[in-house]
Amino acid sequence: MRHIPLLIIGGGIGGMATGLALARAGFETHIVEQAQEFTEIGAGIQLAPNALRVLESLGVLDAVSDVAVRPRNLVFLHADTGRHMTTIDFGAAFLERYGQSYSVLHRGDLLDVLLAACREHPKVTLENNRQVVDIEDHTTAAVVRFADGDSYRTDALIGADGLRSRARLLLSEDRPFTEAYVAYRGALPMSEISVPVEPDDEIIWLGANRHLVQYPIRRGELYNQVAVFRSPNYTPEIEHTDQWGGPDELDAAFATSCEQVRTSVRMFNRSRRWPLYDREPLANWTRGRITLLGDAAHPMFQYLAQGACQAIEDAECLARQMAEHNGDIDKAFAAYQAERIPRTALVQRVARGWGHVWHAEGDVIEALRDRLFRLRSADDYTDLDWLYQPHAA
Repeated sequence: MRHIPLLIIGGGIGGMATGLALARAGFETHIVEQAQEFTEIGAGIQLAPNALRVLESLGVLDAVSDVAVRPRNLVFLHADTGRHMTTIDFGAAFLERYGQSYSVLHRGDLLDVLLAACREHPKVTLENNRQVVDIEDHTTAAVVRFADGDSYRTDALIGADGLRSRARLLLSEDRPFTEAYVAYRGALPMSEISVPVEPDDEIIWLGANRHLVQYPIRRGELYNQVAVFRSPNYTPEIEHTDQWGGPDELDAAFATSCEQVRTSVRMFNRSRRWPLYDREPLANWTRGRITLLGDAAHPMFQYLAQGACQAIEDAECLARQMAEHNGDIDKAFAAYQAERIPRTALVQRVARGWGHVWHAEGDVIEALRDRLFRLRSADDYTDLDWLYQPHAA
């Protein structure tokens, strides 16, 4: 049985950022990923100032900026009428307030930047095709067993293994939660898209039980689109089947939308759908020498665009606590979760509630939302400060 001082399960954005952060803090770090290659499924990702500050501290912000787009504005439009609802200006006032821009890019491009930095760092070891089949808590160590029969004993295990985390099973028997929403995602060449705003703006079209997000990625060469809607056919009995949220439901959900939205939805690849899940916040992420990170710890709905951002924040916090406690894993893990659980739990809950606001139907909530949106100015960032401002550790 091989001894690994510090082991990260999961080579996605959260796991890779954590490996790099720990290595830069002076710790030997080993990352295992079950897939044949380090890769990200999907297309676009949004990075707010809170995540970009961490990426700058990790020395990769310039590389990220080279493949990203900085939208001038985030524009909310009504999916049915096409009318303007509100705008968030990402310009000079935003940059001055938060110290970083707002950036959008391809998920694969972000992972490639982190992967390259990890490969260049002498304290990071990367392994692919490592399927974890069992994790054992031995109080002062953890044992990880792989499908090929190998086993690693580690002094510290970080479960960055996503929504259906095996590491989380040691801490909770809870299940992912769905509100019956499904996403279709994809990116097209920019030349194939016509939009009603400037091409470097991000657009969110809001409608009852549905929305469409659009923004440029990969230096403006591609246009990312995400269509989300609530399935009328969902029941718990068919949750793990493809009997709900299919392409016919996608078309029906957006059938009453304006022509611009309907045209965009018709351009989606229909071969894959993504059911959307979160979980209830946990009061504890740690058992012995095992702790959780990213979606394994706090999966959240996408309405605040903070899933990856919060995982990146996790990475910075964990590495900082390891350094501040001189590698004392018990103290570092305790300090890490004490700092991160309150914040991530709040983001989880607000994201879920924000989805209800976006998808409101009926007279009252929708009317109040639209009125509040119309009253705010484009440079009113009051409601973003709690999320984007540097927060006290």
